[in-house]
Amino acid sequence: MAAGDGLVSMKPTSIAHSGTSASINADGGVDFTAVTSLSLNGVFTSEIDNYVVIAQWTSSSAGAFVELRFRLSGTDATGSNYTYQALEANSTSANGARVTDTYGRSARGSTARTGYSWHIYGPALAQPTAYRSVSGSDFNSAYLLDYAGTHSLSTAYDGITYYPSAGSITGNVHVFGYEE
Repeated sequence: MAAGDGLVSMKPTSIAHSGTSASINADGGVDFTAVTSLSLNGVFTSEIDNYVVIAQWTSSSAGAFVELRFRLSGTDATGSNYTYQALEANSTSANGARVTDTYGRSARGSTARTGYSWHIYGPALAQPTAYRSVSGSDFNSAYLLDYAGTHSLSTAYDGITYYPSAGSITGNVHVFGYEE
C-alpha cells in the first residue's frame, strides 16, 4: 500500500462461521449462506486507523437484528462494554434508544435484501473504539436504522463477529481500510 491509496480491501486472514457455508473471495469479500455467526479475522491492522464495512444480506427471520462483537486473536469481546444509540425511521414515525450490552448492533434484517455500511474508528488501536452504521431494508415496507456506538475498552482488535438475534443470514460482506 502506498500513502493516499484511498479505500483498501482488507482480505480476512481467516474466517469462522456456524451454519451452512462461508468463503473468502479473491477480492477479499466474504460470501455466506445461512450462517448463525460469521467471524472475520485479521481485517484490522495497526497500519490503518479507520474502516468501512459494506454488506448486504437477507435474514431467515424478518425483524431479527444483526449484532456484532469485536475480536482479538480469534476471541470475541463479550463483556458489557458496548454502548449504542439507535435511531429508527419507519413510515412517518421515528424512535430512539440508548443501550449498553454485551454486543453492538449494526442492522435489522429482512427476508428481502438489507443494505448496510458501517464506519469504524480506531479498532486496531489500544483505545476505545467508536462506530456508526446505517442500514436500509424493506422491513415494514421501507426501514432506516442508524446506530452510533462505542466499545469502551482500550484494546486493539483485529476482527469482528456478526450474528443474527434470530434465524440465519445469507449475503456478502467486505471490509475496506481508509488509507491516509
